[in-house]
Order: sequence, then C-alpha cells, then structure tokens
Amino acid sequence: MVEELESGIRRVTFKLPFGIDHVHCYFLRSSSGGWILVDTGLGSRAPEALWRPVLDELDAPVERIVVTHMHPDHVGGAADVAGITGAPVLQGREDYAQCVQAWGKRDPERFVAYWAGHGMPESHVQGIAQESDRLVSAVHWVRDPELLDPGDEIDGWRVEVLRGHSDGHIVLLRDGVLIAGDVILSGITPAIGLYPNSRPDPLADYFETLDRIEELAPRIAYAGHKEPVTDPAGRAREIRAHHVERLDHAAAALDGTPLSAYEVSLSLFGSELSTTLRRFATAEALAHLERLVHEGRAERAGSGYLKPGI
Repeated sequence: MVEELESGIRRVTFKLPFGIDHVHCYFLRSSSGGWILVDTGLGSRAPEALWRPVLDELDAPVERIVVTHMHPDHVGGAADVAGITGAPVLQGREDYAQCVQAWGKRDPERFVAYWAGHGMPESHVQGIAQESDRLVSAVHWVRDPELLDPGDEIDGWRVEVLRGHSDGHIVLLRDGVLIAGDVILSGITPAIGLYPNSRPDPLADYFETLDRIEELAPRIAYAGHKEPVTDPAGRAREIRAHHVERLDHAAAALDGTPLSAYEVSLSLFGSELSTTLRRFATAEALAHLERLVHEGRAERAGSGYLKPGI
C-alpha cells in the first residue's frame, strides 16, 4: 500500500468517490527517524481499519501531520490519523481560517443563495446542497492545529504559501523536491474557482503561484493526484497558457446581454456535467470572469457579466 518514491519519501494512495478517483498522501522521513505525514484523504467511518495497515508498513511512528489545504480529500482524515498516532496536526494559518469558515461555520442558506445568484438552476442548487450535507460528515478536521506561516521550516522543509486552488494552500520544499498538494498537477489542471468567503481574484493569485513555481524551479513535484510532475517549471508554463486561452474563450462568450457564470460555464465546459462537476465549472467560470473584469475585458451587470462598453 505504501510505495517508496525516492529515499525518505513514500506515498500512499486512497480511492475517492469523486470525478477524480484518488488522492495521494506522502510520508517524509524526519531527522529523528520517524515520519511526517502530508495530507490525509477523506475522513473515514472506520479510521483504524483504513489507516492501521498503512501505518504498520512504516518502520517508525508518524511524528507530525501536515495539511496542505482545507479541501475534503486533503484535510478530511486529519483528526482520524491524529487520533490513531497521537501526532500533532500542522496547517497554514490562512488555510485554517478558511477551514473554520467552510466546515465549522456552515451557512446552508448563504451557500444556496450564492450558487442561485450566479444563475444555477434550482435543481442543480438543491443537488449541490445535498452533496455538501453528505460531504461534511467525511471532513474530520482538527481544531487549533499548530499554525504555519511562509518561511517556517518543518524538519528542513520550507513552507511556501501558493494560492489559487485554495486561498492559503501551503507546499513544502527541500532540496529541489516540492510536496505540492494540488497547486500543480500532471495531465489535468488544478481547479481555480471563486467560492463564498474566498479571496476576490483567485486566478490572479494562481498566476502568481505559477510564476513562483517557475522561480523556484524544483526538480520534481509530488502532487495530490496523478503522477509526479517531472518538470514543474515547464508544467507551470503550460498551465498558464491553458488559463490564458480559457480567458479568451470566456471573453468570446460574452455579448450585449448579461450572462451569469453558470451560462458562461456552459460555453466553456459544455452542458453534460454531473452536479458536482457543474459546481466546479461554474466556480471556474466565475474566477475567469472576475479576472476579465480586473483586466478591463468584461463588466459586471447585476449578477451577470457582459462585454465592456456595450
């Protein structure tokens, strides 16, 4: 179940019931001979049965647990593993604040109003609300973790905050190795969406992240999904080009009639998507539309968007 990627770095992969069907978690050898676990998958109804076979494959205890970001498939099992191992949980300061907002201060009415306000049909909105209610039971986050800031070190691994996929997403960097969470992926692009309580321009944040990855130029990135990224700087350039092209497509979808983010998502991603994927598509369309507004290539018109000057 646990595979060694290189000396001192091991990976375990868990199945997910989502559009992407797996998530990777990483074990990093500590200077004391133990292990640092990065990310924890979804929470489980039977955490001992899920984690004990994994932990038994290790030759030393887990000493610390690091969460890269507050999405369910990364923070969801934090309390489970902490309970089994007794290890403390470490999480980015900004990311933890978002975690509290998302999972500790849920406001279902505001959540529903947000998607409806961006043009999503009632049937989709109710489906999203039901999915959210089911998902919250699988997010076993930890209150009051040890908080991390940019520049902090964890056993020689430097903490960087690389925003966009989530507001306070952290990564770990040491000796050219990036433990990347979801900031950069091979074969697919990380979802960059605008959500309630988030920073106002996530795509601008993500462009800064891609610039930073190019600047850091790690030799390899071990990501939360798919295969390792063997040329992170080159992959960052590819992803930037992808989003520039998507911005052009979003701009081309606009005309003299205000369009909602939901309507633009139909142009960008097609109409045949599941409820979950439609939520991501609408959030991505919204992020791209807001970037167009900041670039002067679109205008807000009520709850919709149109070409400027029309």
